[in-house]
Amino acid sequence: MPRFGNLGHRLYQGEVSFDFVGRRKLWYSLSGVIVVLAAIGLAMGLHLGIEFKGGSVYTVTKPGLTVAQAQDAANGITHDSTAVVQHTGTGEVRIQVSSAEKVPASTFIEGLSKDLNVQTKDINAQVIGPSWGHEISQKALLGLVIFMVLVTVYLAVAFEWRMAVAALVALIHDLLITIGVYALVGFEVTPGTVIGFLTILGYSLYDTVVVFDTVKENTRGITKQNKQTFSEAANHGLNQTLVRSINTTVVALLPVSALLFIGGGLLGAGTLNDISLALFIGLAAGAYSSICVATPLYAQLKEQTPQMRALAKKVLGRRAADAKLAAEAPVDAAGEAVEDEIPAGMVGQRSEPVSRSRSKGRPSGNR
Repeated sequence: MPRFGNLGHRLYQGEVSFDFVGRRKLWYSLSGVIVVLAAIGLAMGLHLGIEFKGGSVYTVTKPGLTVAQAQDAANGITHDSTAVVQHTGTGEVRIQVSSAEKVPASTFIEGLSKDLNVQTKDINAQVIGPSWGHEISQKALLGLVIFMVLVTVYLAVAFEWRMAVAALVALIHDLLITIGVYALVGFEVTPGTVIGFLTILGYSLYDTVVVFDTVKENTRGITKQNKQTFSEAANHGLNQTLVRSINTTVVALLPVSALLFIGGGLLGAGTLNDISLALFIGLAAGAYSSICVATPLYAQLKEQTPQMRALAKKVLGRRAADAKLAAEAPVDAAGEAVEDEIPAGMVGQRSEPVSRSRSKGRPSGNR
């Protein structure tokens, strides 16, 4: 850990630097491959929950009841295996039945009561119509659009439109990856998933704004010098916040990992998977996009301006002049520059003007 902290200090001081901005084509290619895979998964279709497609939800309260027992009972009633059975994490078992199943709620409750040996009062039934799910979907989409618009306006006002474009691309990048992973793994999309999507968008935006703020400080008045191009200054700002971004992401992923792998995996609380998977994938994608997508894209857009083109030309001209001077300097047999030699007899001697008159009041030194 001390070594990692020392690395952060060296990155901040510029002693060590990773060229993220200069390798933007590599990151763009990697992001393109991931997004294509996510799009393929999305084309295969999302596994929408009952809240979006309608159906019935039965919550059974019985100590010691397992998911396998409830699944067998539900399959026997529906005569197929389409029912989704999960532990709620509170000692109850939740059974979701699609609206396509034409089994009345009263019949399903009686079947569960008989097969699971529970009283009907311990089975809570909730019927959700498809119109309610359609309304929820529209509200979620509207909230996402409003969020994107507000983000773009804020960044355009607080920073500039190029930063707003880069941040918006990063947000869409994170959203596509998260939804694509959901489709590939077949996890159910519920209102909790939508909440997770909005949460990761906020986190991704926060991390991107922190990096942009550092880049803004590093590039203020950059056209007045000729040592760094805009991309190099932006990359330095990115390196300054690199360790912070990694630390923040790791700390955020630890509790989410506990929810996903321990709560949802080991303990069988399947309802935790709805939001935990979205958070886990989104947090990782958000950290990646703020470093490898948003900042390189912003630097690329900024480099297209006339001022930054002139700056790049000026920087390259100075470096060419410095390289020419270095090539013309005398070198020794080892190839190192040689300084002008001082005669051995002059070492340690005081140099004075040849003609130096003494003032009238100054003694001559003769006795």
